Amino acid sequence: MKKRILSALLASAMVLSLAACGSTPASTGSGAASGGDAAPASGGEVVVYSPNSDTEVNAVIPAFEEATGIKVILQSMGTGDVLARLEAEKANPQADVNWGAVNLAFYTEHPDLYMEYVSPNDAALPEAYQNSTGYFTNTKLSGSAALLLNLDVFEELGLDPDEFTGYKDLLRPELKGRIAMGDPTASSSAWAELTNMLLVMGDEPYDEKAWEFVGQFVEQLDGSILSSSSQIYKATADGEYAVGVSYEDPCVGLLEDGATNLKVVYPEEGAVWLPAGVAIVKGCKNEENAKKFVDFLISQEGQECYADTSIRPVLTSVENTSPNMPPFSEINVAYEDIEYCAEMQPQWQERWLELVTG
Repeated sequence: MKKRILSALLASAMVLSLAACGSTPASTGSGAASGGDAAPASGGEVVVYSPNSDTEVNAVIPAFEEATGIKVILQSMGTGDVLARLEAEKANPQADVNWGAVNLAFYTEHPDLYMEYVSPNDAALPEAYQNSTGYFTNTKLSGSAALLLNLDVFEELGLDPDEFTGYKDLLRPELKGRIAMGDPTASSSAWAELTNMLLVMGDEPYDEKAWEFVGQFVEQLDGSILSSSSQIYKATADGEYAVGVSYEDPCVGLLEDGATNLKVVYPEEGAVWLPAGVAIVKGCKNEENAKKFVDFLISQEGQECYADTSIRPVLTSVENTSPNMPPFSEINVAYEDIEYCAEMQPQWQERWLELVTG
């Protein structure tokens, strides 16, 4: 079950990675100290293709360069561009590492792009997040279930936000037509929300009782389904909705930016975190340095780079220090059966449409 759980988490996780695309070039480091659990290197370079945000790039790459003496040549681009370039260049690879534009689904579609590598640091990760394919390594976690509350709208509706604790509260009559939700047939983040609900809202994962809840939730939407994930949290922040059914990164980002009329609730029934990964390009020119890059990302030192950002380390013993991000010890973390969800996706999307169209 845990292996299947990991697969579905990874299949859904790409949406959350797609939202962030940085363009900041890597800095050049010259240190030669050991990078925590990552072995020291003798210099050289590593070419990295990545859609990751400036926040992540600036937190990790300078630390890696200082720890290893390896210069990172970063090519920042969207996930689709990363995959297209890797495919176009596979006869003569120009990149050494795909950082952030890889998950189980993309690996399955492009198995010939990557070389097999399991970092010695992988064994220290929680079992559910370990490298189960032999090819890609999980480096961070993105929450797929975060309920964003607009406190001003709650006050207008006469609702106490402190009494809103999870999915069940989405069915309160006062919230009908005041909930922002995306389309699980078109949005991967909305799909992740649907599978999260199906996982935790029944007597057993994905049972008929969970679907009964989804049917009631659809009625609460009152025909309002948004076309993009960004609309959900932006419209909720603007007061168009009382609750946005969203994901952690952008919701916490609003709090980090100083929003005082918003609150993030993690469903007490259970919230899934989706790993995002890294993989070494098959036939790359700097294989040993690519391995050291992967090693560093999941080393103690590498994971601590995320501690004061809005990013969750995959090494869950390293807790994020942001006051807007509660530790996992305060959240009911759920683990999704990813392979099963991927298998059921066409059928469940069709069922969702039937519920929406009535």
